[in-house]
Amino acid sequence: MDWTHRLRLRHLQLLLSLATTGNMSQTANALNTTQPAVSKWLKELEDDVGVPLFERVARGLRPTPQGEALIAHARRIDSHLDIARDDMEVMRKGGTGLVAIGFAGASSVDTVPMAVLKILEQIPNAHIRLLESKIEALMTDLSAGVLDVVVGPSDFHSDDPLIRGENLYNEPIHLVTRVDHPIHKLRTPTWVDALSYPWALWARGNPVRTALDRALADAEQTYPPTYVESNSATLTTTLLIHSDMIGVASRRPALRYSRMKILAIVPLRLAASGSVSLYWRTDAMERPAVHAAVEGIRQVVRESSIAEPL
Repeated sequence: MDWTHRLRLRHLQLLLSLATTGNMSQTANALNTTQPAVSKWLKELEDDVGVPLFERVARGLRPTPQGEALIAHARRIDSHLDIARDDMEVMRKGGTGLVAIGFAGASSVDTVPMAVLKILEQIPNAHIRLLESKIEALMTDLSAGVLDVVVGPSDFHSDDPLIRGENLYNEPIHLVTRVDHPIHKLRTPTWVDALSYPWALWARGNPVRTALDRALADAEQTYPPTYVESNSATLTTTLLIHSDMIGVASRRPALRYSRMKILAIVPLRLAASGSVSLYWRTDAMERPAVHAAVEGIRQVVRESSIAEPL
């Protein structure tokens, strides 16, 4: 008989607890059972699978490569069950389903917020869960099933066969400041002018920051002596609004901020661009809220692409 048929949810909980604690006694206490029962279950599972899942080390247990692989599967199953529970809870309360969207960097300013509005236009009772983080962490959560959709840098590849991706846009970047910044009193600002002020930058690894690095190198310039690095769009925007700092943004958020008169674009051309992609789980697309999220993001990008060039 296939050993997977004998697995139960409690077995998955035991496996995940052992992976976290590395200790049979702590796992037994956490799950209200006994250490001999945990030891017996682990031996039976290893006999069924035919390979050792943990090795005994000085401080307890450490997963073998086979154990790591099974633990990864267990985490995905556990995440799917959490989503199923939350999805049913949303529907029980009158909602129409759940979608979890992760986003990184510049997409937090323009693409994702506008896509959320598109989703709610199509599915007013949808429950949308948003998470901002670095692309590496987001893609790990996407693979685990914690997230359904991710918007972030294009230079990321996943080996997970359930994950698909497509490029959303590749566009110029621009320097931005508060509307009444002194640099806007100059008829033709130069690099010397821009570099005389402190800068507020995206952290290294962000696609806009990578593009700015290239633009500075092409212009044979270096960063000013004083600058702040952050992965938070909110923090960076606040710094720019309340100081003489100069920041950088890709075209879409730069245009949106300019039209809202929150920030102004410095007329200094940068010879570089940033690229953003959409990633999603194929096994989640049958859920209406997830499908609406993917289509909403695409629609926002299409509508933004017709904006007038700078």
